[in-house]
Amino acid sequence: MNTERRAPLDRRRVADTALTLLNEVGLDGLTLRAIARELDVKAPALYWHFKDKQALLDEMATEMFRRMTDGIELDPDDSWQERLLRSNRVLRRTLLAYRDGAKMFGGTRFTGLEHAEQQEANLRLLTSAGLTLTQAARALQTTFLYTLGFVAEEQGVEPRPGERREGFDVEARARLMAGHPLAAEAGAALFGDYEEHFEEGLALVVAGIEARYGVR
Repeated sequence: MNTERRAPLDRRRVADTALTLLNEVGLDGLTLRAIARELDVKAPALYWHFKDKQALLDEMATEMFRRMTDGIELDPDDSWQERLLRSNRVLRRTLLAYRDGAKMFGGTRFTGLEHAEQQEANLRLLTSAGLTLTQAARALQTTFLYTLGFVAEEQGVEPRPGERREGFDVEARARLMAGHPLAAEAGAALFGDYEEHFEEGLALVVAGIEARYGVR
């Protein structure tokens, strides 16, 4: 028995173990029983820290955010457009670092206030550019939801980097849909280069915020 496994439990240690296990078994296989086994404790011991699996997912999302922002300084010279682009690129990389990362992160709530400083700075930047507080909040939420949804779909096709699920071969899809030539050709744009696809989609969202609110 190694001494690390015998260390006293706390919320952060459980979340850290759960994130490691997530990469091995995916969200569907991530049970409190499996996490307890990794920690070499009985499952009921986890209920001292988390009342249910959702509470654990909330802590896992909070830990993901801590890791995402650790050591990262916001650039005070960013335009509001650059801030939205940069922050959502970082968010996508973070979600992709975990199997089912987007599915796990979605619908959670942070258990601490680590996010508040960054949120305050982003809202201040957007409102100083001329957006109302409501518009700034909607702009931040809309780009976040775009990134979260995009990565959820991306990981549905490629659960791990370079590992594509059966049924998503672009050339096979094109042959199958040969009677619908435009739809067949669109497969490359829909299921091809996700990096390029994400960047173009994010730029569209930011351009839409500019056009909707009339702020440059």
